[in-house]
Amino acid sequence: MTSRERVLAAISHKTPDQCPLDLGSTPSSGISAIAYNNLKKHLGMTEGHTRIFDVVQQVVQPEDEIIEKFGVDVIDIGRVFNEKDSDWYDVTLADGSVGQYPTWFRPEKQPNGDWLAYDKDRTKIARMPVGATFFDQTYFPYEEDYPDNYDDLDREMSKVLWSALVHSPWDHAGEPDFYKTLRERVIKLRESTDKALMITCGCNLFEWGTFLRRMDNFLMDIYSDEENVEALIEQLMIRHLATLEKVCASVGDVVDILRFGDDLGMTTGMFMSREKYQTFFKPYHTQLNEYVHKHSNMKTLLHSCGSLYPIIPDLIDAGYDILNPVQTSAYQMDPATLKREFGKDITFWGGGCDTKSVLNRGTPNEVYDHCRRMIDIFNQDGGFVFNQEHNILPDVPPENILAMYRAVKDSAK
Repeated sequence: MTSRERVLAAISHKTPDQCPLDLGSTPSSGISAIAYNNLKKHLGMTEGHTRIFDVVQQVVQPEDEIIEKFGVDVIDIGRVFNEKDSDWYDVTLADGSVGQYPTWFRPEKQPNGDWLAYDKDRTKIARMPVGATFFDQTYFPYEEDYPDNYDDLDREMSKVLWSALVHSPWDHAGEPDFYKTLRERVIKLRESTDKALMITCGCNLFEWGTFLRRMDNFLMDIYSDEENVEALIEQLMIRHLATLEKVCASVGDVVDILRFGDDLGMTTGMFMSREKYQTFFKPYHTQLNEYVHKHSNMKTLLHSCGSLYPIIPDLIDAGYDILNPVQTSAYQMDPATLKREFGKDITFWGGGCDTKSVLNRGTPNEVYDHCRRMIDIFNQDGGFVFNQEHNILPDVPPENILAMYRAVKDSAK
């Protein structure tokens, strides 16, 4: 099978020739810049660049040599932008190694070593403390209260770091003929590779509530201010559907998978009851999936961290084809149970290696054995794409990364 055939077979719950593998097709399935530099150094790779395409999480765009070395089967279409050396500049990372930022991102270093990011109005929107390896949100537009109307919603959303510091291809979305250019470049990409193609669209609902109101406020709102929650979601849906209309029209026949995002779980349980999810979010998640499936050939992936067991039937009913990152260390997320109860109805994209305690703290042999067990569970009868549970963080030894990918390779024997 080609990589694209392998991934699509898995999503269709057919047994592929070998376990499909993802590294870096989304901002939540990749590798941080420091871990990437350590891996390249361990491999003796001295050429190329560590290009940080998601500056908030400090996650890199894997280079072709790495993609081919590990047999990665899916890539992010964001790589069709920022292709020139002049689109990037060198920066020193927290460990002293070198990475590159896109030229549009110019955080300012403070006397105490912190890094601050500002929008064009000089609003402080993000902060990376000295020694840290990602940026935190510092500006919450509706922190004090909901507005009387949403005339300024677009402007305020643009000040939130996840929008203001957005990754490719969306860092070019404001340019003339963006969607025309996107289509032309993605068609060329598809013709040049047999990899499956992924586009990240977000379309977050719960998360945008937390971005605008702040997490603690919005969680209380779900239980105590239902009218304002509903009104905000309606406004978000207007914007999300407008984006999906353009995405489906421009690349819906070229891209294989569209990634949505909405973190609904914690390690210890869900952020809300199943009933609240069904009331506020499931109807709109259903609408988003229906639109994509009706107007494109793309499969839909939901990135949602944490404990989701109570609502996985609802996610399936809402139309999601794929669930990521499958955080098996979270409450009620036992891999064998997930596969037995839901494996015929949704594809698990992730769950291949526990990033909380195994990938970063285990020995290479422990990592290898753990990954082989996860593959044996999840890869039965398709419905699985191997990926570690969220991004590979800076504290992960390169030997453990190699052990993880060796487990994937050996599972094909």
